[in-house]
Amino acid sequence: IEGEDGYAVVATTRPETIMGDTAMCINPNDPKNQHLKGKKVIVPLVGRVIPVIEDDYVDIEFGTGCLKVTPAHDVNDYMLGEKYNLPSIDIFNDNGTISEAAGMYIGMDRFDVRKQIEKDLEAAGLLEKTEAYTNKVGYSERTNVVIEPKLSMQWFLKMEHLAQIALEPVMKDDIKFYPAKYKNTYRHWMENIKDWCISRQLWWGHRIPAYYCDECGEVVVAREMPEKCPKCGCTHMTQDEDTLDTWFSSALWPFSTLGWPDKTEELEYFYPTNTLVTGYDIIPFWVSRMIVAGMENMKQKPFDTVLIHGLVRDSQGRKMSKSLGNGIDPLVIIDQYGADALRFMLATGNAPGNDMRFIEDKVKSSRNFANKIWNAARFIMMNLPDDFKADKLPENLNVEDKWVISKFNTLAKEVNDNLDKFELGVAVSKLYDFIWDIYCDWYIELTKPRIAAGGETEATAQAVLVWVMKGMLKMLHPFMPYITEEIWQALVNDGTAIMVQDYPVYDEKLEFADEEATFEKIIAGIKSIRNCRGEMNVPPSVKAKLYIETAQPEVFSQGVMFFERLASASEVIITDKCEEKDCAAAVTDSARFFIPLADIIDVDKELARLDKDRKNAQKDIDFLSKKLSNQGFLAKAPAQLIEAEKAKLAKAEEKMSKIMESISALEARK
Repeated sequence: IEGEDGYAVVATTRPETIMGDTAMCINPNDPKNQHLKGKKVIVPLVGRVIPVIEDDYVDIEFGTGCLKVTPAHDVNDYMLGEKYNLPSIDIFNDNGTISEAAGMYIGMDRFDVRKQIEKDLEAAGLLEKTEAYTNKVGYSERTNVVIEPKLSMQWFLKMEHLAQIALEPVMKDDIKFYPAKYKNTYRHWMENIKDWCISRQLWWGHRIPAYYCDECGEVVVAREMPEKCPKCGCTHMTQDEDTLDTWFSSALWPFSTLGWPDKTEELEYFYPTNTLVTGYDIIPFWVSRMIVAGMENMKQKPFDTVLIHGLVRDSQGRKMSKSLGNGIDPLVIIDQYGADALRFMLATGNAPGNDMRFIEDKVKSSRNFANKIWNAARFIMMNLPDDFKADKLPENLNVEDKWVISKFNTLAKEVNDNLDKFELGVAVSKLYDFIWDIYCDWYIELTKPRIAAGGETEATAQAVLVWVMKGMLKMLHPFMPYITEEIWQALVNDGTAIMVQDYPVYDEKLEFADEEATFEKIIAGIKSIRNCRGEMNVPPSVKAKLYIETAQPEVFSQGVMFFERLASASEVIITDKCEEKDCAAAVTDSARFFIPLADIIDVDKELARLDKDRKNAQKDIDFLSKKLSNQGFLAKAPAQLIEAEKAKLAKAEEKMSKIMESISALEARK
């Protein structure tokens, strides 16, 4: 301490920077260092007198509470230096040796000085102690050398005006963010922005347009190198070797790719663009810079929408990095599973702004999905005549045709709605379910007997198969471009690309609500029978007579062929009351299905299965009854929701009634 016998103890992991200290900082609220307020201290060995400054930045609990401030060699110290107007002394040369500004150890390597200064401090009686300390130190990725913070001359872009013109279109929603929460991220960044350091010490990139006079040192910023120095007239000028920051160059993307600064047709037509898709981690670095560059250079926004996606992490949820060695080489995955499978997997389960995990089994699943589509297309083309020319739907459609067309029509409506909201994961999920379940597992199977039958029913089935397949390919194309284009060329074969086709949209004329509801009841019946037979381990090859007890015979009479083919029925009898004994029963909300399987089923096991169904149905009834007796729910819920819950309860009670009838019938036959 200057003028006293006392001293302040300072801890440091970089004693070699002592020669660059220009202040010592304490926390104004630190009780143990109150005696240092307003005083000056002397830098060890150097003998430089420096002030004691006070700032809340210093952690009272960390170390001695006294911080040496070296503005030229620490980012936080530099901030303190700016705040308190401290001088900066750069004690390092660019090669890591000590510079003349240090006044001692000149030319020595920084790490050699670290060892020597410890000895010199101890010899001078200025070293209290040394101890082992684990420190977080940055290393260069390329050279594996410790990174040394060092003050240097750089070019900055003044941001106050630019930030203001770039903030306005976002705040007015001329540029919309999805998800909307990232609008605040952008606003916070732009309202607290600092002047932007735009120079980088790289050997590639756009050169800084600054030129130095070799004689007088005059600096000139210009588009082209000046013929002579405007100050002294010297003709020898040297361009700055630095390049522009990568984000500065990248910010020009929306218009520089279209021919700017020339007024090209492309620039006129495409600028501003529509949707920018990017990760949330580069909103400040790229999105904001593009808006800045667009508003400044083009005088209008570069795009109207910013879709923010998350990061692809590894299977454990960790960010992929070279240090962890957990990165995924997409080319390896593509070689193994195909580009479409990888692309589809990345869209599956994707929600705007949320991270996702890379799981290889999901890529395999997507590959299997591609195979499913390929095999469906093969089946269709194998069963088409050479002169097939169906470009539109036939007029005479079966109930199953109207069912699949209506389902596809609804799919088009929902997928378009999802895409408009950038709900890519939801759209993909609906496409997957329709293609795999509705089209491949059901409709193709439904058409096989019709194709075998020939004639008009075959031609209609072929036309609908092709019409729906073409629509599915177009809807799937953005997610799986390669396989969809390949199948399109083979199926359509008219020289057109799927890329330029109109995307399917909802058509009111293709809404067959009654037929769809009818066929859903048939499908529910087939599923119910399959489940019943499966639980009793009855193989599909074993056919049995099927009795359908229903109050809607007109519905199920349209499905006789399908019950025979898909529910292993040898004969289908539709009745309002089944009198058969020793039957296994399957129940839906519109019918009861009886299968006389006395020779191959255990009645006790069948009763146990029905009892399990009874318990599940009772749970549904109890839950819905409790909900509908809740006065709070009835007071707050919309009338439409209450009616829907009442309808569910009525269906559950009807199902329970049919289950109890089946149980009673079996018990009577024991």
